Amino acid sequence: MPHLEFKPLDLMNVRSAIFFVTLTCLFLGGTVVKGQESSWPQHLGPSRNGISAEKGLLDAWPAGGPKEVWRAKGGVGMSGLAISGGRLFTLAQREDQQGVVAHDATNGAAIWRTAVAPAYENQMGDGPRATPTVAGNTVFAFTGEGILVALNASDGRILWSHNTAKELAGQPAEYGMACSPLVVGTQVIVTVGAPNATVVAYDTVSGKLAWTAGNETTGYSSPALLAVGGREQIVVHSGSAVLGLEPNSGAVLWRHPYVTDYSCNIATPIAVDGKVFVSSGENHGCVLLALKPNGNTFAVSEVWSSQGTRSVLRNEWQTSILLDGCLYGMDNVGGAGTITHLTCVDAATGKRRWQETRFGKGNLIAADGKLLMSTLKGELIVARASPTGYDEIGRSTVIGSTRQAPALANGLLFLRDNEDIACFDVRK
Repeated sequence: MPHLEFKPLDLMNVRSAIFFVTLTCLFLGGTVVKGQESSWPQHLGPSRNGISAEKGLLDAWPAGGPKEVWRAKGGVGMSGLAISGGRLFTLAQREDQQGVVAHDATNGAAIWRTAVAPAYENQMGDGPRATPTVAGNTVFAFTGEGILVALNASDGRILWSHNTAKELAGQPAEYGMACSPLVVGTQVIVTVGAPNATVVAYDTVSGKLAWTAGNETTGYSSPALLAVGGREQIVVHSGSAVLGLEPNSGAVLWRHPYVTDYSCNIATPIAVDGKVFVSSGENHGCVLLALKPNGNTFAVSEVWSSQGTRSVLRNEWQTSILLDGCLYGMDNVGGAGTITHLTCVDAATGKRRWQETRFGKGNLIAADGKLLMSTLKGELIVARASPTGYDEIGRSTVIGSTRQAPALANGLLFLRDNEDIACFDVRK
């Protein structure tokens, strides 16, 4: 039987474990390996855009809501859920430690838990913030104070660990480090916000620092590998600007200033027809950026911009979903205000299609032509993704207050709060 107590953080074991690492077959930026079962291996799913290719999900609300498959003890924190190889992974704080936990995704049985850092406390909520990323047989996790750790997915053994902010002479973000690691080829990438190291990349196997890039404030967004401007780029929404980086070297290809109060740029950038869409709360707004090649770099221009208190879409900590030319997202009113409208916007023009006013603060993903949403009230809501208006299938309160977007794999939808991890069957 596996040992299910938090394993103590042992730096000697961290160093020695490097010698026992074997090369694994990594996928690029979260792309699902052909032939594998459905997975949700990182923040915002297989392609880091909140969209699953799964079909056959419920189109009528069951009496009493979707069937609960299992529920297991989790822990404090805002980290999302990653599902890969039949296992669920997340970061959870308990017993005065931040730890990575692994559960059987089909029945919730605990497999292992490994402590990776001391407990993290913050006025905006305790515990870790970032979602783990699974690549091959390695889990990458980022703690509240900015410790990046690689673990063996099979048994939770620590392979290597870096206190990124401390090692690079930076300061953790005011509200906690929230970047979910991005794996591109043989590198794992996070935002740190240290001097000349807004973004950093480490070798996935050795943990050796590969490159650093940028000189911006940290922000809370997670980077994405996007095909924009005619080439693949790592796009980063830092606390003070949007950056495009060359994936192998980290060379800055372009920069667009984007300053929000308290550096609260949180939502992940997404690609819209070869362009970059970013959005922020705090009454900031959103913009669609076009990239024109200019030698080895790019010139940036605004296709459309909607800023300020009249903006059509102000994503606070929710990344919008792009479906059939429409952006579906949460429009948060005011500075961290409680009023949130569910909104559909024409991605090409920035014109609002419809708005479900005072929908409630929550988060969302999409699959099978549907929006699957969670709310701060602990509701699970399913609605059809329609450009003509809001079309709800049903809703039920299924968990405690949560900020995390759902995760979806093999017809099972996963949610967590500060106490539990829960799984629901959302198949027809």
